[in-house]
Order: sequence, then C-alpha cells, then structure tokens
Amino acid sequence: MTDCLDSWALLRWLEGAEPAASRVDESLQTRPVMSWINLGEVFYVVQRASGADRARAVVTDVHHRLHLDLPTAELVLAAAGIKAEHALAYADAFAIATAMAHQASLLTGDPEILDAGEPSWQVVDLRPGSALQWWPSPNSLGSAEAKVSKLPPPDARQGIVQ
Repeated sequence: MTDCLDSWALLRWLEGAEPAASRVDESLQTRPVMSWINLGEVFYVVQRASGADRARAVVTDVHHRLHLDLPTAELVLAAAGIKAEHALAYADAFAIATAMAHQASLLTGDPEILDAGEPSWQVVDLRPGSALQWWPSPNSLGSAEAKVSKLPPPDARQGIVQ
C-alpha cells in the first residue's frame, strides 16, 4: 500500500524525532504522496522556526522525494466535507482526503487526525509509544498545537540542505 505523509510526519522527520523519523525515512524511499497544502504547512512552520531561506531549502530538497498532489476541485470538496464532519484543521482534512484519494495509509502523529479517526481512514500512528500501529479507533494524548518548537540547524540532518 502507498503511504501518504501529513505535515506532522515530515516535520518529525526533519527533527529526527523517533519513531516517526525512521518510518518516514523508509517511506521516502518509495516517494509517498503528500498534498501541496500539507507541504505548504511544513514551509510556514519551518519559516517561523528558522527563516524563509531554510524553509525554501527544505522544500527544494524534499519535493523530489515526494509525489506531490495538487488539489483538484473534487479533492477540495472532499477535504471540506471531512472538515465539516470532524473537529480538525482544514489542512489535516486535505491530508486525509489525499490519502483516501490515493488509497494510501496516512502516516501521522497529529492528535487532531487520530482523535477524529474513523474506520474508512487508514492511519499509521507515528507517535512515541504507539508501536507504529494502525489507528482504527481514536484514543490519543497530546496537544493539537504541538508542531515544532525548534528545528535542528541546517546541517544537523544529513541530506536536508545541501
């Protein structure tokens, strides 16, 4: 099955945070799908933490490792429908809709997605202590606002910035 990454997963990979980083690294070998909306989310989080130049460098480096999905009108409406039915961010709804459109497993540790999960969403929980299990029923801990407190310096993660 194909993997789909959300911003939470890619940000943990950038940080080198385990167990997510290893699982995302493995997935990047097969060019997982990711919505441009979610890559944009990575961009703004990195820019806030480390500046616009660093954010551009991350996107430049990582975009060729992904199958980036540009949202169509159909996907926009699917994401809007998910958002209407669940208490989660609109960007998270795009990650879910993208995964569903590609019949992919969504790799995430985002509590909003995991708490709102339903059986039709194939989700892999990347949080520490999750044992990288499928997430068929919601039961998570943590803050939905827990994104990135500090990214490593540009040369701290091999291959991120040339």
